Amino acid sequence: MVESLLRERIIETLTNQGFCVNGHIVPTLTDKNSIKKIHEYSKNEQIKLQREFLKEGYKTIRKYLINGEDIEPEKIDLELRVVEKGTETYKIFRWWNLAWWSVPYQRAYGRQIRFLLWDKTHNAPFGLLGLQSPILKMSVRDDFLQIPKESLDVWVNRSMQAQRLGAIPPYNQLLGGKMVALSLTSNELRKVYKDKYRNSETLIEKRIIKPDLLFLTTTSAFGRSSIYNRLKYKDEPIAESLGFTKGSGTFHIPQELYIDILTFLSQKGINNKTSFGNGPSRKIKLLDKAFGMLDLGQFTYHNIQREFFLFPLTKDLKQVISKGYKPDYYDRKLIDLTQFWKERWCIPRSERFSDWKKFNGEELVNKIMKESVNGNT
Repeated sequence: MVESLLRERIIETLTNQGFCVNGHIVPTLTDKNSIKKIHEYSKNEQIKLQREFLKEGYKTIRKYLINGEDIEPEKIDLELRVVEKGTETYKIFRWWNLAWWSVPYQRAYGRQIRFLLWDKTHNAPFGLLGLQSPILKMSVRDDFLQIPKESLDVWVNRSMQAQRLGAIPPYNQLLGGKMVALSLTSNELRKVYKDKYRNSETLIEKRIIKPDLLFLTTTSAFGRSSIYNRLKYKDEPIAESLGFTKGSGTFHIPQELYIDILTFLSQKGINNKTSFGNGPSRKIKLLDKAFGMLDLGQFTYHNIQREFFLFPLTKDLKQVISKGYKPDYYDRKLIDLTQFWKERWCIPRSERFSDWKKFNGEELVNKIMKESVNGNT
């Protein structure tokens, strides 16, 4: 009886989000707005859990709001600020991370580094970069790079996955997302990583991994990405599309429902501990086990495909992995990347379109507070 009720609840939750449930799950509609609507369920759950923080953080956010008319595009001057807990930078990153993006934030596992890309001239947050340990096995990545199975953990642990990568308004209207993507390959980011993970060892194999990043990866939010495709710095490719993911993950399982599923597994004598080293993989395995016992098939596949991108930091990445070459790193200073972005995208955009000048920071944040924080979700 308990199993039947839990099964029905899972199906009802997925149906309410916008999935068609018939032995497996697929989005009922696949246009961008419909996929956004599916993500709203999970995002609204997070907002409800974080309302007190969002209300408290509102004071800090207001200090650094900026209107479009106050921005001088040619004077934008950027720096990477490492996000540390207990700081204003942390509050700003966390607030925008929760409140702004359509794709909900998911807990990061393993190695984590978060950055605010900050506009020093206008004293305002420009964009967010949230990096975490990548999933150990990812066929689209591993096949392309021809990573040997016996040393998979070595090479994957010399990379990071960008879980959050994007510009904050009004900079997003000036194609700021391209600048955030460019900054992912900067010398400054590589140095921060190297300083933080010097002499670190892997959790599973206990290997000491060189603290030099070789590549980064990320996925698009909704199908094919207009930001990363054909993105170049001068004549150097920044991101390479490797295809699309199969659409697996756990965002579509609300936290409250997930806890009940863990309780169900425990009652069946299944070890449901989630503190194992490979966090997201462990969660998928537990859900897969529960869905099998409930005769629900592969419900960990939400079948929302995302375009998968590789950001190589060396000119000879495949040879480094397959032949042991010494990495030949790209030399990209953030100041040079910023100047290139301004000349290539930002200034031309600002001259062709004027909507960005109408942006009012106070209006946007008050709208977010009203709709998301004060009880309307």
